Amino acid sequence: MSLHGESEVLLTPAEVASLFRVDPKTVTRWAKAGKLSSIRTLGGHRRYKESEVKALLGAASEEIRRPEE
Repeated sequence: MSLHGESEVLLTPAEVASLFRVDPKTVTRWAKAGKLSSIRTLGGHRRYKESEVKALLGAASEEIRRPEE
């Protein structure tokens, strides 16, 4: 939560996985590889910023649309 009262929407690994149509363990591997940053809850669970996930999803969509040279 920011100081201005605005909170960032956080997604679970399962929610991120469903957006990319991959297994939740793949999302965890992406976080460990540095492709996606994660936040840990007090219980140790990973959460991902929705804005960052959408940016990565947009980048992935661009790669798919771009023809190979």
